Amino acid sequence: MDLIRILLVDDHPIVREGYRRLLGRQPGFSVVAEAGDGETALAAFAEHRPDIVLMDLSMPGGGGFAAVDAMLARDPQTRIIVVSMHQGAFFARKAMEAGARGFVSKSSPPDELIRAITTVVSGRRVLSADMAQEFARTSIENDDFVGLTPRERDILLLLVRGMNGRSIAHSLGLSSKTVQNNLSQIRAKLGASGDADLVLKAQRAGFVPAT
Repeated sequence: MDLIRILLVDDHPIVREGYRRLLGRQPGFSVVAEAGDGETALAAFAEHRPDIVLMDLSMPGGGGFAAVDAMLARDPQTRIIVVSMHQGAFFARKAMEAGARGFVSKSSPPDELIRAITTVVSGRRVLSADMAQEFARTSIENDDFVGLTPRERDILLLLVRGMNGRSIAHSLGLSSKTVQNNLSQIRAKLGASGDADLVLKAQRAGFVPAT
């Protein structure tokens, strides 16, 4: 059986180590490269041409959505599985619309990730069980959120995680002015009165889990 060659992309080394140990125990799986940010991920992708990319969404260097877009622009057949801490149906929906073949929440049991990889390799799309239930429970039809650009989604994601404008700029490699301009555009698109209102609207739409 041919090896399934995997690229791990996550900005937390301990998370990558966990993936590597898990996947290393699976016959036919081989982790060929790792990356902790979008720029390094794209370089590793170009060098190794993996069969599967396991991709986090929240990363420095442009963020996960930007990396997904860039990989698919280079090779539309790229098989990307997003593995994220965010369980809102909005994120899974947007990841799949962006071209990801699967979405697995980080709260899923390990065998869900293994199942997702084998499913995607076979040519099918996949959601982890908890995300499939979330899709069944809620329907996201908010055209305002759908209209956000990949950069705006990344910025809003970091905002609702509690980051301020300066921290967001540092995380995504942007200027503070660019972040503030994007936040103004997001507030205008969503009709939000301020950052707190943005977070509330995001939670109600399923963009992020309510706390």
